[in-house]
Amino acid sequence: MGFGSIIAAMVSVATILLASYICSKGGFYMAEGLTNSIVEMQENKNEVLKTELKVTGVTTDKIDVLVSLQNTGSTKIEDFIHMDVIITYQNESGVMKTVWIPYKEGKTPSENMWTKKSIVPDLINPGVLDPGEGMELQVRMDASDSLGNSSVNWILIAAPNGVKTSRYFMG
Repeated sequence: MGFGSIIAAMVSVATILLASYICSKGGFYMAEGLTNSIVEMQENKNEVLKTELKVTGVTTDKIDVLVSLQNTGSTKIEDFIHMDVIITYQNESGVMKTVWIPYKEGKTPSENMWTKKSIVPDLINPGVLDPGEGMELQVRMDASDSLGNSSVNWILIAAPNGVKTSRYFMG
């Protein structure tokens, strides 16, 4: 009977040690995952703090809206397809509309699309909006539902990391 209780005690201790090891390993794995998430979140917040955009001018001919955008931060912006352009306007019938305008690569955008016309000066990283550079955007509105004659309109431009700028303009 003596050896049976010793073997049972050894099996119990081994089971308890194995369970403790598995629990501590899982806890370390969870802590590592949480730490990596916190580091990534801080890097994203740091990028947002370094990004700053400013709309310096808006002109329109009812169909095309030309926007001058200045990168006044210290982060370069290159992922234009993930930028958002939102326009709230009053059409010629007097109805207020809000539209999201997606990006289209190329020189001339289709209806309800926008494209970058130029980046000035574009000496470093061609095609990328670097700090200190300005970009001219062309937004093509739907010709059948264009901006009103003397309406007050609003444009919002958001960078891929969520930093945004906006401005009122006359139609």
